[in-house]
Amino acid sequence: MGFFVLLTLVCMLVSPLVTNATFWPPSPGFFPSLKFRSMYFSQGFKNLWGPSHQRIHKNALAIWLDKNSGSGFKSVKPFRSGYFGASIKLQPGYTAGVITAFYLSNSEAHPGWHDEVDIEFLGTTFGKPYTLQTNVYIRGSGDGKIIGREMKFHLWFDPTKDFHHYAILWSPHELIFFVDDVPIRRYPRKSDATFPLKPMWLYGSIWDASSWATDNGKYKANYKYEPFVAWFNNFKATGCTAYAPPRCPPVSAAPGRVIGLSHKQKVAMKWVQKHYMIYNYCWDKKRDHSKTPECWKK
Repeated sequence: MGFFVLLTLVCMLVSPLVTNATFWPPSPGFFPSLKFRSMYFSQGFKNLWGPSHQRIHKNALAIWLDKNSGSGFKSVKPFRSGYFGASIKLQPGYTAGVITAFYLSNSEAHPGWHDEVDIEFLGTTFGKPYTLQTNVYIRGSGDGKIIGREMKFHLWFDPTKDFHHYAILWSPHELIFFVDDVPIRRYPRKSDATFPLKPMWLYGSIWDASSWATDNGKYKANYKYEPFVAWFNNFKATGCTAYAPPRCPPVSAAPGRVIGLSHKQKVAMKWVQKHYMIYNYCWDKKRDHSKTPECWKK
């Protein structure tokens, strides 16, 4: 009970953000998160593992990692396209080695040959910013054959101070990653071989990834700082489920458009990538790009 009381107090002690307009993205002009209805956790999700490490308080879900276990959850329905978002608040302080993830996957349905679309927060050390990693896996697995398509960002705010909205838009034409409705990455469908085609479920989790999460594994999870907690609310999972009729209309990122971003959205994304992107797999000369043809210049 003592931990839960502490958890509640931390959730309540949210300090206002102090922003600097010089380093804040230009307005994208359109806010997809306002277009889709929010749901409570119980309306669309279930515990996947670590049930003793999940609590719901005032419509916010807390999941945490300690030396005994982490925790994860999963959507009840699989989807074949849609808008998937949640407002998330991360733990301050030393969180090296700890991953907080919000992602789409079909790994349980297709082990060894699954698709996955990730938003992952890589744990950090004192005084260092969190890294947000986006990733796309296409029909890969964890057996050494997997091909990551990582793009990493720092954020223009402190994600431990308040809830911010993170989302993935998946349509038959593209994947778009959003932070507070600002598009930070667009991954177009250039071929069937490089795009997720099978239905996926929506997941969230917190777990120990000490072998790689922070500075390529240099800093490990230190359980003297446990529990490591992440908070989720304002869940959105809407679109075409795997059971919807073939004519189910896919979601779009901008009004009046079926594919792509508006001019303002493109400007905002370009600004974020210029100022806050710290890694792009297509620019990594150490990578074998024969298996990532989307990186090739036409």
